[in-house]
Amino acid sequence: MGSDLAPLIAVVGSDGSGKSTLSADLLAHVQRTRNAESGYLGLGSGEQGRRIGRWPIIGPPLHRFLDGIADRLREAGEPIPGMIAARYALNKSKKRRAKFESLLERRRAGITIVTDRYPQLEVPGLHDGPILAGRATNKRLAAMQAEERALYAEMAAYVPTLVIRLHVDIDTVMARKPDHDRALITRKVETVPLLAFNNAPIVDIDATIPYEDELALAVAAVDKALAAA
Repeated sequence: MGSDLAPLIAVVGSDGSGKSTLSADLLAHVQRTRNAESGYLGLGSGEQGRRIGRWPIIGPPLHRFLDGIADRLREAGEPIPGMIAARYALNKSKKRRAKFESLLERRRAGITIVTDRYPQLEVPGLHDGPILAGRATNKRLAAMQAEERALYAEMAAYVPTLVIRLHVDIDTVMARKPDHDRALITRKVETVPLLAFNNAPIVDIDATIPYEDELALAVAAVDKALAAA
């Protein structure tokens, strides 16, 4: 799907893998030869939670409470924690779908997009996949979960021109992001290889090598993909 669209380059990986830095440098490179813009499909939940955690007095306990709900939402074997949490998750996914439609409009206008994340179905609960990864315990929750999955199926049907998949070890991430939860980072690092993005062309890069080497590999892959697009 999307033969009438300008190319899209997606840079993906765990927190701390350097997605934002690499995507910004790749965008600057692409802009030398074509009309290109950045595309952001994240929801900002992680940074929002960390800001809440810095509030005086109520911040830390509120942050822990919200993190607990988020953890339960992303656990495939755990029940979805109620209708309020499910509505919250579904609304966030609808916001992502609206952002995605805006991105498609830019691509239809001939603008090449470089984004540091992309929606997927392979790993629910992580990596910009469906938020309602848990087990629905009643028909209403099951219907909401199905509705959310449909949103991600629509987005995932638009296969990126190229995915640059960054790999990094857990200790490196924790050195770069010491305020992050190690158990969650471990899950994210370990599931990056499962991200296939509907069989998109993928280039794997070790994000622990010197950055100039990493950037050179990514630039070469992008140039090749754009030349063939």
